[in-house]
Amino acid sequence: MSEPADSTPALLLRRDAVGTGWSDDELARLVRAGDLVRLRRGAYVDSVLPAGPAAQHRLLVRATMAGLRRSAIVSHQSAAVLLGLPLWDVALDRVHVTRQPRAWDFTSGVVRCHVARIRDDEIVEVDGLAVTSPVRTALDLARSLPHEAAVVALDAALHAALLSHDELRARLFDVVGTPGSRSAARAVADADARSESVGESRSRVILHRWKLAPSALQFEVRRDGLLIARTDFAWEDERLVGEFDGRIKYGRLLRPGQDPGDAVFAEKRREDGIRDEDWSVTRWVWAELQRPHRLAAKVRRARERARSRLR
Repeated sequence: MSEPADSTPALLLRRDAVGTGWSDDELARLVRAGDLVRLRRGAYVDSVLPAGPAAQHRLLVRATMAGLRRSAIVSHQSAAVLLGLPLWDVALDRVHVTRQPRAWDFTSGVVRCHVARIRDDEIVEVDGLAVTSPVRTALDLARSLPHEAAVVALDAALHAALLSHDELRARLFDVVGTPGSRSAARAVADADARSESVGESRSRVILHRWKLAPSALQFEVRRDGLLIARTDFAWEDERLVGEFDGRIKYGRLLRPGQDPGDAVFAEKRREDGIRDEDWSVTRWVWAELQRPHRLAAKVRRARERARSRLR
């Protein structure tokens, strides 16, 4: 989930540039000419910024950590980005670090400094930076983010096998009684490694909230033992499957020689195969996740139709 190393713009720090003979006026002229891009005070890159907030945040972390003491540990959402975890509805305008109690203190417009004990086994190295481990990062996010955003991050970490549910549950005992511990316990309980995208994770949280939880995830529809399709959600008693369409990028589904129309046709045949096995299908997209009541109403109607069909 991380970018290739050769796609990352080179980082230039003012202190290094001045040390090799550059002046502030020269740096400002290069910025005006578009030869340098200013990331933050005293930090530049030698090309256009990479696309996407996560890629830009990785650069911001590198630039910021170069000016902080080595005792600062990248944490929370900044650690999640460096670990390659997708985030949803999480601000990435500040670099989050954690320091040990009684260590140095540092705050600025771009740095959010947390104070907490971190064990040696909770620190890993990513691209030369000290970063909280996947388990510690997941728990920090579970304690500090809204529930839906926390579950998205935990699902992704579990799905990528960066940690296990047992590890999360075991570490919950270490944070009992601390701020956010109840929220963390709820997020850990609701997290599921089977979710394969942000949209699937959000869908599951919304469906649970509206008491429409599916009976199965990544459900396989088969004919005579042969796999016809694997679907995101299923309500087995009603023979209904649900699909979140926001994750489908037809370009990624293309085989050599195919065009997007071929992929669309293949998806249509897949759905026809599901229906041929006497299953109903309901689909939703990103817009409906932004209006949970509409998603709930859609799924509720689909379940009612599916039940009526089976009578």
